[in-house]
Amino acid sequence: VSVAWHQLALARSPLICTAPIRDNTRGALLRKSAIIVRGGQSGFAIEGQPQQGVVLALDVPPDPELSAQLVNKIGKASVDSNRVEVPFSQIAPQPADYWKGETTSELRVAIGRTGATKLQYLAIGKGTRQHALFAGKTGSGKSTLFHVIITNLALTCSPEQVEFYLIDFKKGVEFKCYANRRLPHARVIAIESDREFGLSVLQRVDEELKRRGDLFRKLGVQDIAGYKRAGGTEPVPRSLLLIDEFQEFFTEDDEVSQQASLLFDRIVRQGRAFGIHVLLGSQTLGGAFTLARATMGQMVIRVALQCNEADAYLIMDDSNPAPRLLSRPGEGIYNDSAGAIEGNSPFQVVWLPDEERDAWLDKVSALAPKGYAGPIVFEGNAPADIRENYEFSKLLATKPAQAPAAARIWLGAPNSIKGPTEAVFQKQSGNHLLIVGQREETATTMMGLAAISLASQFPAGTAKIILLHASPDDSMESKFFNSVAAMTPGLIVGDPHSVGEIMVGIATDLKTRAAADSPADAPRVFLLIHGMQKFKKLRGEDDFSFSADDSENPAKQLTSIITEGSSLGIHLIATMDTFNNVNRFLNRKTLSEIEMRVVFQMSASDSSSLIDSPKASTLGLHRALLHNEQAGTLETFRPYATPDSGWFKSHA
Repeated sequence: VSVAWHQLALARSPLICTAPIRDNTRGALLRKSAIIVRGGQSGFAIEGQPQQGVVLALDVPPDPELSAQLVNKIGKASVDSNRVEVPFSQIAPQPADYWKGETTSELRVAIGRTGATKLQYLAIGKGTRQHALFAGKTGSGKSTLFHVIITNLALTCSPEQVEFYLIDFKKGVEFKCYANRRLPHARVIAIESDREFGLSVLQRVDEELKRRGDLFRKLGVQDIAGYKRAGGTEPVPRSLLLIDEFQEFFTEDDEVSQQASLLFDRIVRQGRAFGIHVLLGSQTLGGAFTLARATMGQMVIRVALQCNEADAYLIMDDSNPAPRLLSRPGEGIYNDSAGAIEGNSPFQVVWLPDEERDAWLDKVSALAPKGYAGPIVFEGNAPADIRENYEFSKLLATKPAQAPAAARIWLGAPNSIKGPTEAVFQKQSGNHLLIVGQREETATTMMGLAAISLASQFPAGTAKIILLHASPDDSMESKFFNSVAAMTPGLIVGDPHSVGEIMVGIATDLKTRAAADSPADAPRVFLLIHGMQKFKKLRGEDDFSFSADDSENPAKQLTSIITEGSSLGIHLIATMDTFNNVNRFLNRKTLSEIEMRVVFQMSASDSSSLIDSPKASTLGLHRALLHNEQAGTLETFRPYATPDSGWFKSHA
C-alpha cells in the first residue's frame, strides 16, 4: 500500500487524504502532493488553502439497504471467485467430426483440461484400464462429469461404436434429458430407479455378455478388434454401464443385493474381452453398503472429486491422500493405476450447463435415423403411461378376427426389462383377479383399461363384459367409466341396484355351462366389480334369510362364480379397498380360488395374508405388486396413469 501511495504522490495526482499522515519522508511527500482535509468544531476545512466563500460538503452516507446489497454482492462474488469454468466447447468435436469416432481398440473421450494446454481423457479398453470408479461429495461436480462423458461420446461416436445403460439411484432426474430426447446411443435409461429394475438392467447386460461370448467363439476371436478383423458384420459397440449411487443395490441384505453382487463381479471380470465396461459413481465409498473388495480391485480407473479424507483413501490406495486437498467444484484427480499415487493426474472438469447440454443433445438427435426404436425408459417417480404400451395401441387399431384362447388385461409397466405387466385369463380354475388397496384413482383406471383391453381382443358376440360400479353420477370415476363405455361398444354397465338381476343372469349361464348344455365356444364372460365393498348384496355374512334356494342369493351366486366359473369361461375382476373388507365378503376358501391378486401399499400383516409376503408394506406411491399363485410369481410394477381425453378421442 505504501508503494502505491508513493507512486501517486510522485505523479502529483489529485489525491484527497482524510487519514493521519506520519511525519516521515513519505509523509512529507504525501503532504506536498495531496489535498489535506481536517475536521474541526465548525466543520471540515482544506488545510493550508483557506479560500473565501469555499465550503467543503461531504457526501451523505449511503442508504443502509444499499450498503447491505453491496456487501451481499461482494460476498457472492468472493464465493464464486474460486470457481473455475472451462467451457465444454473446448473439448467438443467439430461438426465435421460428429459420429466419426472409432472405439475398436480403445474408447477415448475428453472430459476436462489438465495443465495449461492439455486435455484430460477418459481412456477405457486397453490393458487393465477397463472399468472406472467415480467419487465426490454433493456439489463436487460428479453429475456434470457424467453428463460430459455421455454428451461428448454421443457427439463423437455413432450408436454402432458406443451404447449406454444409464441407471440413476438418486432422488432426482439427472438422466431424464436423455430420455426426453430419446438418445440413440441409450439402450436403457432408469430415472430414480428401483433396486429391482436396476437388477434387471444388470441381467440384461449379463445376457449381452453371454451373447457376445457366443458370437466371438463362433469366429474364434477374443475381442472386438479380432471380431472385426475376422469379418464380423453385426455391430458390436462398446457398452458402458453407468450407475450413479451404485451402493443402493446393497442397502438391504436380500436376494437383490446378492444377485447384484454376483452379476457385478461377472461383468467386471469378463466384460473387458467383449467391450462391456462399468462406470460406477457414489457420494461416499464408506459404510457397509458397497461392492465386494475383490470386485472393487478390478476398477483400475479412479476419478476423485472433492471428498473427505476417509473417502480419499478408499477411492485411491492407502498411500494416496491427494483427493482430500481438492478445494473447488469440478476439480478432480484422474488415476488409471488403481489409485497408486504416481498415477495421479489433476484436472478440471469442463462446465456443461443444462441449457447448453440440451442444445448439444438436439444436435445428436438430428443425426439419428428416422424410426429408430429409442431406449427403454424407467421413471420411478411417475406412473406408467398407457401410450407406451405399443402392443395395446396396436390392438386398439385393429379388429380381432377370432376370440383368443387366453384373454389379457394390461396393468402397468414392469420394474424390469420385459413386456408390460399383464393378467392372463384362461379357462382353468382360479383364473380371477382381485385388486386390493386404498388407491381409488389407480384402481379405477385399472378397471376401465381392463374393460377396454378385453373388448379389443374379442370379436362382437364372442365375449360378454359387465362393469359394476357405485360411483356417484357427478364423480370423476363415473365420468371416466362413461368414457370407457363410449369407447367400448357392447359393454354392460350396472350399479348396486342392478346387481341382483345381473348376478341371476350370470348364475343361470353358469348352471347351463356346468350341465354341459352350453357349446364349447360359448362367449366368455368377464364380471368387473369396482369397489365391491359398496355392494352390500354381495356380502355373504349379512344374509340371515332361511330361503330353501340359496341360488337366488347374490352373495351365494358370487361364491359359485368364483369357485366354478373360471374353468367354464366366466371370470371375476374385482377391486376392494382394505383386507378387512376382503374378509367380510370372501371366506378363506373362496379367497383361495382367486389366484391372481394386485395389492397396493398396505401393512405387512395384510400383505402377508394376501400375497404370502410382507413386501407390499414397502411399496411407494406409484407401485403395486402382482401375485400369481399358480405361476408362483410376485412382480412389482407401476400402474398406468388415467388417460386424458385426447387418448380416448384418438381411439374412439
